[in-house]
Amino acid sequence: MNQSDLPDCLSAEIDGAVAIVSLNRVAKRNALNDAAILGLHRFFDNMPPEVRVVIVQGNGEHFCAGLDLSEVRGRSAVEAMHHSRSWHLAFERIQFGRVPVICVMKGATIGGGMELAAASHIRIAEPSAFYALPEGQRGLFVGGGGSVRIPRLIGVPCMMDMMLTGRVLDAKAGHRAGLSQYLVGAGEGMAKAMELARRIADNAPTTNYAVMHVLPRIAEQSISDGLMTEALVAAVTQSDPDTQDRLTAFVEHKLNKVRSGQ
Repeated sequence: MNQSDLPDCLSAEIDGAVAIVSLNRVAKRNALNDAAILGLHRFFDNMPPEVRVVIVQGNGEHFCAGLDLSEVRGRSAVEAMHHSRSWHLAFERIQFGRVPVICVMKGATIGGGMELAAASHIRIAEPSAFYALPEGQRGLFVGGGGSVRIPRLIGVPCMMDMMLTGRVLDAKAGHRAGLSQYLVGAGEGMAKAMELARRIADNAPTTNYAVMHVLPRIAEQSISDGLMTEALVAAVTQSDPDTQDRLTAFVEHKLNKVRSGQ
């Protein structure tokens, strides 16, 4: 997919097997408008075949200040519902797309920005990151999948507190709550993301896909159903030619070390 296919509020670059998608509305703290949501949907539907990991970040000092509220006013209930569903479709492409997605959070990560981050698989926070769900103070409710994804990260009580009281979590509190898996130093988010992305890109694609798509679904199943699903997916991944090549290389390497007395 070419940069020319994306709106001005998004940019994308390819670095080997890693794609870096940047929110580019710096003057609005990267608030998401309709063009950005459509652009994200389009990118994740049509990413180049060589891409095996995507990093999402925000240009400037902030990740994403959420929904651009200037686009909310005047909508009917039906229009608002379809708008929410457009976010659901775009973020579904992120969470259950072709490749793992890493999110780098800094500065404002609020409202729809939290919803976008929650759809990714690995979240990295810099010290400047702060989290809020101000919808409750604005007469709104989350509409980008936040009610489904965010409680699975921080729990219902924490999300309820944030929405009812306007509580803001700083980077450390958000990390403790489960919003990030990595907390790094100032300006270190992209370097950490690239380190992890290259490591993930070296995995067998079938295994990455299974981790993304099957692991969260097993977590929602009963124990017996989950174990059966696990057995089936384990069989699929083990029989993949890429996996067989990796296993053969590993075993031969071990045998060679034994033969050489190492």
